[in-house]
Amino acid sequence: MFPQSTYHQSIDLSKAIIQPLPLAGRMNAFILRLDLIHPVIAGNKWFKLKYHLKAALEANSRGLLTFGGAWSNHLVATAAAAASAGLPVIGVVRGERPATLSPTLQDAENAGMELFFVSRAEYAGEDQLHQAMLERFPGFHLIPQGGQSSLGVRGAAEILQLVPDLANYSYIACAAGTGTMMAGLVEASIPHQQVLGFSSLKLGDTVNNSLTTFLDQQTSVKNYQFIWQYHFGGYGRKTTSLTDFMRELYQRTGIPTDIVYTGKMIYGLNKMAEEDLFSPQTRLLVIHSGGLQGNRSLPEGLLGY
Repeated sequence: MFPQSTYHQSIDLSKAIIQPLPLAGRMNAFILRLDLIHPVIAGNKWFKLKYHLKAALEANSRGLLTFGGAWSNHLVATAAAAASAGLPVIGVVRGERPATLSPTLQDAENAGMELFFVSRAEYAGEDQLHQAMLERFPGFHLIPQGGQSSLGVRGAAEILQLVPDLANYSYIACAAGTGTMMAGLVEASIPHQQVLGFSSLKLGDTVNNSLTTFLDQQTSVKNYQFIWQYHFGGYGRKTTSLTDFMRELYQRTGIPTDIVYTGKMIYGLNKMAEEDLFSPQTRLLVIHSGGLQGNRSLPEGLLGY
């Protein structure tokens, strides 16, 4: 559990260091450590939330209203951001309320978030759910799950401002859940660059789906590519090969990753490097989007951090 003082700690972008990322083969890779900027509102969360917070405060909204699951990085980050801004916040949670809250939801509640549980069937109908919740909580500023919105994309586009030698990279890699950060990176990238988005979702249709639709709608350039095959069975699913890789990566570099997003992305990049899918001249920038909440569902000690 996070101490109360943690929620009011300031974002420190100076901690977002860029360090070498050792991958297989001759890959010349570096990682932007957004996971270090705040203990809770870490990684891409601050960037996806900042303009929502601004809009809510400027409109004198009654508070924030957002959505997520039991291990949602977004929910606990929004709870912390709302606490820091002095805003009430309601988190609409997928599924019935359990007898014991997950550590993630307990932290969100401790930060002041009011949890409101809905059935999985209700949660699946996003448009209807949003309308129903706005009617139930009038005057609240709605933030879609994962910050998936034009305001989220606008904030995520600012991530690359932290990279002084941005033009020297030919590829930018990120994990893709809602696609919000990926869309922002595409919009802020330089024409010669390619953005690689590693999907955390197992999708039957990799041509027309929620991710491809969102990127089509939110980007003015199309210098991006989705990598679909490193989902390890689906969202939040894992295998021993994944957790072994994550543990060994941490032992070698001190970089923690998670089983939902960053672990799968870096595993995939390493496999691609092993297969010589990048030329020796390639300079790759990897975005560590933070968000280690999913690891709290694992047996203690499995990853060594």
